[in-house]
Amino acid sequence: MAPINEPSFRQSVDLMFNRAVALMDLPPGLEEKIRVCNATYTVRFGVRLRGQIQTFTGYRSVHSEHMEPVKGGIRYAPSVNQDEVEALAALMTYKCALVEAPFGGSKGGLCIDPRQYDDYELEMITRRFAYELAKRDLINPSQNVPAPDMGTGEREMAWIADQYARMNTTDINARACVTGKPLNAGGISGRVEATGRGVQYALREFFRDPRDMEQAGLTGTLEGKRVIVQGLGNVGYHAAKFLSEEDGALITGIIERDGALLNPDGIDVEAVHHWIVKHGGITGFPDATHMAEGAEVLEEECDILIPAALEGVINLSNAAKIQAPLIIEAANGPVTAGADEVLRKKGTVIIPDMYANAGGVTVSYFEWVKNLSHIRFGRMQRRQEEARHQLVVDELERLDRYLGDAWSMTPKFKDRYLRGADELELVRSGLDDTMRIAYQSMREVWHSRADVEDLRTAAYLVSIDKVSKSYRAKGL
Repeated sequence: MAPINEPSFRQSVDLMFNRAVALMDLPPGLEEKIRVCNATYTVRFGVRLRGQIQTFTGYRSVHSEHMEPVKGGIRYAPSVNQDEVEALAALMTYKCALVEAPFGGSKGGLCIDPRQYDDYELEMITRRFAYELAKRDLINPSQNVPAPDMGTGEREMAWIADQYARMNTTDINARACVTGKPLNAGGISGRVEATGRGVQYALREFFRDPRDMEQAGLTGTLEGKRVIVQGLGNVGYHAAKFLSEEDGALITGIIERDGALLNPDGIDVEAVHHWIVKHGGITGFPDATHMAEGAEVLEEECDILIPAALEGVINLSNAAKIQAPLIIEAANGPVTAGADEVLRKKGTVIIPDMYANAGGVTVSYFEWVKNLSHIRFGRMQRRQEEARHQLVVDELERLDRYLGDAWSMTPKFKDRYLRGADELELVRSGLDDTMRIAYQSMREVWHSRADVEDLRTAAYLVSIDKVSKSYRAKGL
């Protein structure tokens, strides 16, 4: 376990905030205003289950209302507590500012182990929780818009959206009260894969700049890079799948709750995913070496380490033994403040959570916009785009006939050029653009200021600066 002197997740976020603010010139009053959580609502409600009333405790914390609505996931986990929820809400404020999503930061949680309840019971609990929050405007399209997080997914979001709509029968924008919904309930293509896809785009942008690679002692491209992923949930699975299938990276290690898999020649992510769905864990998976002590695999040699599970997995007890030159935080707060310092001194480059997993909130923003505009992306322009492309192809085909053997169109060009972008392509394009621009703003600060040694400080500087400008513009 982590040593006693390890800062908690909340203290870690505060310490990192302080480190960044020390390099800024903010009035003390404004600094305090940005730091503190505006409000946390604790709700305790009863649900009649299995013949008796069970009481549940839930939270919704609003960190900053410099922009509204505020945005942030709802997690279902037995470990949920007020401190964690408030720290995650603060992280959401900075995350939204960094990727220019027009939201303040919020977070919710329910102390529950979802595996202990069946679907019907979970629906009753979720609807009751949503009712308690919605009647206090802690779920509202214009004030507070939740999303999925650990332990929740599309199904829970559909229940919440339906509960809100039942309570607000005349709200034309009711669907926008929550994001991460299933497609047939007002969701958007590409939302499920969004966070993992964002991790891929973040790494691609990192490998575009020789200065960044030099800092981590890496060369070349993502192809052939050895990657260890911790947590094959939604985020870890998609990140590992896309990196291996599209960028040629080798997934050499996968860490799950029942141990870890190792294979220097690479592991088939899709096969492992199917195995977990069927068997409930990775134990017994045939094409890799199984290690009972999963956490030890974090310390194996690799090029890129992707912690995509819980917070605090890299702490003072194991930081010195981490060999990866590049860590990308797909989870929230996987590296504690203490470990961050150890790794920084060692020269490890960390792409921080605040940026690395912002793909989820970015595509949530697209979903919210889609719900408010009441039309899917691409519906108006797609066929017009195809018609214009057809004109070019017709001309090229005429040229093809005219020039005979001297020139001909490249095979497949016609099909690829003619296809207008559908919603999924537009979402991916918007996400790629967002991840690139946000990374470039961090990179600029990282390489141009001698007092900024790492990307995390750069990320905090960029985001706190944006939040402070919002407050100043409001006249606060």
